[in-house]
Amino acid sequence: MRHWVFGYGSLIWRVDFPYLERRRATLRGWARRFWQGSHDHRGTPEAPGRVVTLIPKPNAACAGMAYRVDDAVFAHLDHREKNGYMRMTLDIVLCGAERVPSVVYVADEGNPAFLGPATLDAIAGHILRSSGPSGRNADYLLELDAALREMGVQDDHVRDLARRVSLRCAAPSVSR
Repeated sequence: MRHWVFGYGSLIWRVDFPYLERRRATLRGWARRFWQGSHDHRGTPEAPGRVVTLIPKPNAACAGMAYRVDDAVFAHLDHREKNGYMRMTLDIVLCGAERVPSVVYVADEGNPAFLGPATLDAIAGHILRSSGPSGRNADYLLELDAALREMGVQDDHVRDLARRVSLRCAAPSVSR
């Protein structure tokens, strides 16, 4: 059987699974936030990184990529998204206005890795300090920001965090 899978984070820019079709899509009523802990990819169990999840938000629209996949892909995706994410079936709007059901991996506030909201400065600092088996947490953020900009998507949360992280990375260190 074939399904649509909606990617709103690393599934936009790190596509390591086979797909039959890829299309830009939008999920309405949800917003992307760096509120999920990553113990297995961009952090460690002792020092989790921060990655995106979705939070319900009326009137919001989260742009991403949709992939048409065969059932066999879910073994890989379930493993990749194992750290607190659960599968949900939500309607997305494919580029061209076609509304379809899609599998979406969401880490809600009830999962043990959920970190929740914080100020943008606190989140940026956390991201700058974190790294894990998949690399630096800052790289995840900057790759996502670059992919969204390439798509022409304005996501203020991601863009503001990317600016803060980029500025701190570029700031000269002061020694005394």
